[in-house]
Amino acid sequence: MSRIKQAAPELDESALKAIEMDLVIENEAIYKVAAYLEKKIVHKVIIVADDITYEIAGRTLEETIDRVGIANRVTIIKPNSQGDVIADEASIIQLIIDIQQFTPDIIIAAGSGTIHDISRYAAYTTGIPFVSVPTAPSVDGFNSKGAPIILRGEKKTIQAIGPDAIFADLSILTQAPRAMVAAGFGDMIGKYTSLFDWKFGSIVAGEPYSVAVADITRNALQSCVEQVERIAERQEDGIRTLISSLIESGLAMLLFGQSHSASGAEHHLSHYWEMEYIRLGKRQLLHGAKVGVACIQISRLYHQLAASPFAEEFSADATDKIQVERIAAIHAHWEEIQQEVANIPDAEVLASLLHQVGGPIEPTELGIEQELLDLSLREAHHVRMNRFTLLRARNELTN
Repeated sequence: MSRIKQAAPELDESALKAIEMDLVIENEAIYKVAAYLEKKIVHKVIIVADDITYEIAGRTLEETIDRVGIANRVTIIKPNSQGDVIADEASIIQLIIDIQQFTPDIIIAAGSGTIHDISRYAAYTTGIPFVSVPTAPSVDGFNSKGAPIILRGEKKTIQAIGPDAIFADLSILTQAPRAMVAAGFGDMIGKYTSLFDWKFGSIVAGEPYSVAVADITRNALQSCVEQVERIAERQEDGIRTLISSLIESGLAMLLFGQSHSASGAEHHLSHYWEMEYIRLGKRQLLHGAKVGVACIQISRLYHQLAASPFAEEFSADATDKIQVERIAAIHAHWEEIQQEVANIPDAEVLASLLHQVGGPIEPTELGIEQELLDLSLREAHHVRMNRFTLLRARNELTN
């Protein structure tokens, strides 16, 4: 929380209090969960995991909670027919039924992003809190209130709740697979384009904006970039920086109440690819891996647009007042928008950073062929129609 205050000193105490939570980032943090539950006078707990994260963290939680005499049950979320654990209706209902039968006082999410999304939405729906135990520094959604859920094959982010506490055990996180660490770094790299799109949406479409929240996110991003070599080596200080930055990005979203700071066109591409893979029955890809690759594509596109006569190519139905107003705003602020684009590293710089941590760079490394890439660049803005990104402007306002 001290880094949040340093990043945005103008935040008052009431704002900081609104995002207060117990946060432990250290070696052996997992062994402090049982004492936390005792202090909170918890009688019954459900531990949520998948087959892999149960072995990494769930079993230890079960044993240490048993020792202090707190009743507990483990819910192992079942994979789908492709072998993926996903945050969909089946996974959520599986957990909700266990909650109804066991009536716990609290849920512990032991896993990465998907397990947290399932847990936060089930906790929200059943009116009980949850605690976060990340098993990999792979996403910035551990402390988010938004739950990205797959409903009938479509990705929707639904407001839920954030955790009451996070126990990030560095002895576990430094052992996370290289691909998971690279995914977390990719999710952070995506802030370059999400911060631009948020600023663009505020300039052109009047979307709400917070300088303080943007500064928190930007500082967290910069911390990761400065530590890229140590993160790539999975050294303790590098992984501490990565997980701290991911959590700070989540806290920034909590402060603002929405995900604008951390989710722009790069996330819309990622969600579009995910939905297409589900439709085709393909195995899922790591969220942060998709975001990192998408960020490179969006950076390349945005730099091309900023260097082109893009603002002169608009065409709108004169009867569409909103479109006319947005075109006028882009014309009026085009130099400012170009300056904001200049703050996004170019595609080659982003690719170099991702290469250092061992993350994918090209869509083809994810199995995304040119046809799907082109389609997503034309249609992905439909994923979040409450956001006005430069990608959406390019698709809606030009011939």
